[in-house]
Amino acid sequence: MNVAFLIYDQVEALDLNGPLDVFIKANVIAEGSYNCYTVGKTKDAVFMEANTMAIIPTYTIQTALQPDMIVIPGANPDRVMEYLQDDGFQKTVMQWVKDLYHQGTTVFTVCTGSMHLSKTGILDHHEITTHSMLLDTLEQHNPKSTVKRNVRFVDQGQLITTAGITAGIDTALYLVEKHHGKELADTIVSLFEYQQKEFRH
Repeated sequence: MNVAFLIYDQVEALDLNGPLDVFIKANVIAEGSYNCYTVGKTKDAVFMEANTMAIIPTYTIQTALQPDMIVIPGANPDRVMEYLQDDGFQKTVMQWVKDLYHQGTTVFTVCTGSMHLSKTGILDHHEITTHSMLLDTLEQHNPKSTVKRNVRFVDQGQLITTAGITAGIDTALYLVEKHHGKELADTIVSLFEYQQKEFRH
């Protein structure tokens, strides 16, 4: 499975790296299960939140391998709202996501990443969620959607949305189990020394 991780300026570090590491570990254990790579609007380095490090995308939206799944990490709510009003970002990056979604690519948003899809129509007529800080705003911007509260993630098949930052790890583990079985997911949990909470979805 080709898994494209969308990166952009001020992306939240754990939103990106949490699920990325789950899928990378899965591929180490079960070689050939996931091919992970990052995709940016351009090949220019992008800074993570607070400018503590920069990442150079593996591909641009023009050169990226055809993904089976796109992971969209979030960012600070104010920054996400800026991107929502950025026509250039919407007409290039979000259009890329929308086109691939309509070709059958699964879209997996982490935390506030779901807000990025608010102008694409992808969220319409789906149950969705996001970080608790942005639930009301997500609801206001997506009147055709049903916003779920007090859940870790919502799996709608081709669209998966998650709650706050660490929910991306739980959801990636859930997807590994869904794709490849509980044994592989449990092995990753052990490697992470990760104490999973009981979660609702």
